[in-house]
Amino acid sequence: MNDQVAYTQDLALLGTRSRRVRFAFALVVMMVLPFILKPFLLDLANQVLLAVIGALALMLLTGFAGLISLGTAGLLGAGAYTVGMLVREIAAPFWVTLPAAALLGAFLGLIFGLPSLRLRGLYLAISTLGLHFIVVYLGGEYEAREALSTGVIIDSPSIGGFSLTSAIGWYFVLLAFAALALLISVNLQRSRTGRAWRALNARDVVAGALGIDVQRFKLLAFMVSSTMTAVAGALFAYYRNFVSIDAFSLYLTVQYVAMIIIGGMGSIFGALLGAGFVILFPYAIEAAAAFLPARFGNMVFALDYAAFGVVMILFLLLEPAGLIGIWRRIRHAFFSRRTGPAS
Repeated sequence: MNDQVAYTQDLALLGTRSRRVRFAFALVVMMVLPFILKPFLLDLANQVLLAVIGALALMLLTGFAGLISLGTAGLLGAGAYTVGMLVREIAAPFWVTLPAAALLGAFLGLIFGLPSLRLRGLYLAISTLGLHFIVVYLGGEYEAREALSTGVIIDSPSIGGFSLTSAIGWYFVLLAFAALALLISVNLQRSRTGRAWRALNARDVVAGALGIDVQRFKLLAFMVSSTMTAVAGALFAYYRNFVSIDAFSLYLTVQYVAMIIIGGMGSIFGALLGAGFVILFPYAIEAAAAFLPARFGNMVFALDYAAFGVVMILFLLLEPAGLIGIWRRIRHAFFSRRTGPAS
């Protein structure tokens, strides 16, 4: 019995040390990475960091609270157009546009979270889909009224007196926001709010019987997730220096849903893995298509969509736990070999 307890304690200690080593190693890699990557790869890294914020936001809502939303592209567009309009109309600075986007996201989360008090499942998903069409319509109307055929042009923001124009500078800004989103998500997961969301995910009727304020925590989940997503949209607008309604299609929402499914539903780390996979996957398909005969060169986009759909189906059928499930099995096998069987 004592040997079993000691074995369990050794595993816990090994896990703690391993996490510290991995964190230190990841920190060093993240700080050095922008100085060794080529411009194209650095842009991909920045895209992944942007996606991480939105993926974490959707994971909190769907992976933890169990509330389905198809309004991610609409929220990203709302945040982006908040920046575009404020910069174009009143030349608002970065420290004004970003909080404004966050406040708008919270408001939209409250409004479109209200149906969750009565609806669930597919009906709730359809109700949130309305957010996408509303934002697309309003953004298109604004572009048409202002004769902005190519979208809203946005100047690079100035932070602390420095104009943010270089990809390396953007990398560290996006890394800081992604780290903040990760910190918020982890703390929420471990808090009373996170436990309430998991109870809602399991069975909201039972959660209510246990004394959890179901309506309050549902609306809170929508508001927190929508705020983070709108901020991601605002950062996207600044990073690309323009906003166009064409950038916020339904396919973008599908991509974010795929991030949390492929990464692993209900896992913070899974959201990170899923964001990286979904952003890099089209470029991997494009690279693979370069080895195909020339007549297939014009089919890259079709191959991308088809392969993306096949991958989602395969994960749903063969690996419901997603990439995080694969990672956990690899980690368990590695630790088992290092520590050996319990005596």
